Amino acid sequence: MDSRQLKYFVSVADYGHFTKAAKALRIAQPALSIAIKKFEAQLGLQLFERGDKQISLTQEGKVLYGHAVGILRQMKDAELAMNELIGLEKGEVRLGAPSMMGSYFFPEILMAFKHKYPNLKLTLVDAGTQSIRSMLMNGELDIGVIVNQDVPDDLEVDPLICAEMVAVVGQEHPFANKESIRIEEFLSEELVMFKPGYFHREFVDEASKTHQITPQFSFETNLLPMILNIVKHEYAITALLKLVTDNESDVCAVSFTPKVELDLALAWRKHGYQSIADKTFIEFIKEHSNAQ
Repeated sequence: MDSRQLKYFVSVADYGHFTKAAKALRIAQPALSIAIKKFEAQLGLQLFERGDKQISLTQEGKVLYGHAVGILRQMKDAELAMNELIGLEKGEVRLGAPSMMGSYFFPEILMAFKHKYPNLKLTLVDAGTQSIRSMLMNGELDIGVIVNQDVPDDLEVDPLICAEMVAVVGQEHPFANKESIRIEEFLSEELVMFKPGYFHREFVDEASKTHQITPQFSFETNLLPMILNIVKHEYAITALLKLVTDNESDVCAVSFTPKVELDLALAWRKHGYQSIADKTFIEFIKEHSNAQ
């Protein structure tokens, strides 16, 4: 078997459809079908169950899929390493960060890094920490910000910041003048929250289970500016990192009793290739964070 066969096989498995996979691979659908049939004949195994509208992996196909994804990922890492050595690539950093970190923690760092290393490309992906973990392990991201708790064995972490989670309310809300509130008080209010998968939503969901309270989610959105506008106009309250309210004058931060703090860390694949650009960026973030 060769890398082209594995690439075709993984693409068909991911899309569950020959036509869609062929379009993504930019080849003709009949050519892809023939290539897969030849691959199955070469192996002496049936890899796909072919239905009228969709296909699925056979048990043999599922076994091969895990190996194929790992092989293709290693080949991509090897190609990147060789390109760096011969100077074909200037370097790219693919960073995954939740909205709050992406909007309030990283902009200054990214601009300073780009100023110092103008030839390096930076890509910032906004996602929840659970999605970031998956994208790191799948090789879709190079570096990500995750909660430093129950970290998968496949990831390496380096502590970044300890951030306080606070209740965020409008200036006229009854909580606005309080120094702190209990989580039960917070959960009794109408809430605007990110969708599941983001760390502050996980915090609220866990607190709700612990206190056996059904929260009132009046709004759900992953758009941070919309969440802040809803809070500013007194339609609901939310929970965010204090670094957000430190930069937003139209809302008030109220600490929880007891105080809620999250340890956030930079993470990357433990056994994946780490490029020179990635290493440089990680060191730059650490230096910037220590200087604050």
